Amino acid sequence: MAKDPYATLGVARNASEKDIKSAYRKLAKELHPDTNKDNPRAAERFSDVTSAYDLLSDKDKRARFDRGEIDGDGNPAYGGFGGGGGAGHGGFRPEDFGGFGGFGAGAEGIDLGNMFDGLFGGRGGFGGGGGGFAGGQQRQAPRGGNMAYRLAVSLPDAALGTSQRLTLSDGKPIDVKLPKGVEEGMQIRLAGKGQQGPGGAGDAIITVTIQAHPWFKRDGDNVLLDLPVSLAEALAGAKVKVPTVEGAVVLTVAPGSSSGRVLRLKGKGFVRKDGTRGDQLVRLDIALPAPDSPAAQDLAARLEGWADPQEPRARFGL
Repeated sequence: MAKDPYATLGVARNASEKDIKSAYRKLAKELHPDTNKDNPRAAERFSDVTSAYDLLSDKDKRARFDRGEIDGDGNPAYGGFGGGGGAGHGGFRPEDFGGFGGFGAGAEGIDLGNMFDGLFGGRGGFGGGGGGFAGGQQRQAPRGGNMAYRLAVSLPDAALGTSQRLTLSDGKPIDVKLPKGVEEGMQIRLAGKGQQGPGGAGDAIITVTIQAHPWFKRDGDNVLLDLPVSLAEALAGAKVKVPTVEGAVVLTVAPGSSSGRVLRLKGKGFVRKDGTRGDQLVRLDIALPAPDSPAAQDLAARLEGWADPQEPRARFGL
């Protein structure tokens, strides 16, 4: 029997999109297979929670479920024959025709079997023969369940949209194309890559996780990088190599640059949904020599007796 996605996520039927998303994130964190390797029931629950969120986060699917057009697995939902009583629900009531004994003049010659044949498309369709009918429509065989996966992606690969290799539960590897503008927690659906069922296979639901990087950070569509430069490079200016998500480039540091100055490398950030790209923001960090190093001692000797005429804190009134 298909599960109720509201009950699966533990939210009310009138829950907001924010409440549904919050409930999903909490459950997904608790039940994720990576943190419940010795609990197969958690993996099953994680799959159920992901499927429930997939349905309720889709406005069209949620509306169709609320109207009773589809079940919790997204399959068409039909009422049983005669289950609702009235003809408006596909039910058959003898009294609607005057009862079996009251069809009126000439009713003695009516063959009820032929009548049912005409109503239900053949004797095999009545009473559960053949494929079975419900509510005047043929019941579809259920699809297999969805399978949940987690895909860890490096920040450079996420920025560039590089395809990722994922091994499915059946042991088969598959290349997953990352969508433009991919974000942490985004889900990718692979149709027909879930569990097999009488009505076909379910889907694979892939949740993307962007891994932390040792020196790159994400800021919207931009990539941030703190770049160490020597005092000499900052004072005299220099051309220095800078890492980007797609390889090193040469950046010009202007003479007299201070720590905290931000330089922009256009088009070196994340690929956006429209195909354009953000930038890489390079923040300069002047790296002074260690106090007890020969370089520091040499610098101190050179600066002995020299006084800087500027007043860097004058704007504070100090």
